[in-house]
Amino acid sequence: MKLWFDGGCRPNPGVLETSVVTGGKAHIRTDCGTGDNNDAEWLALIHALELARDLGAKDVALLGDAAMIVHQARGDWPCKTERFKAYHAQFTALAAGFDRVRVRHIKRAQNLAGIALERHHGRL
Repeated sequence: MKLWFDGGCRPNPGVLETSVVTGGKAHIRTDCGTGDNNDAEWLALIHALELARDLGAKDVALLGDAAMIVHQARGDWPCKTERFKAYHAQFTALAAGFDRVRVRHIKRAQNLAGIALERHHGRL
């Protein structure tokens, strides 16, 4: 199952929101607390895994445009702050329930979740 994820906050830092697109449907969460764009992207990645779990997926590809979050989730880059370490631990615990989890970096223009978030705000 492919899931596109994106997070946002307005202003930055500000109120967090997430978007996940799978199967042609956007799943948007608003008012996810406060933080910066990195918090929003981590929450979006976690949202994608929670949605995949709820849909019964066992093999998932998570596609996002936030390079730092993608590389931290894959273990390529270290999580240097306690909050990122906590997000990574939550992600790892959720990922353990799947047969296979792949996290891929994509261009912003290819991120269906980002496009859905822009449409949600009437900017497209």
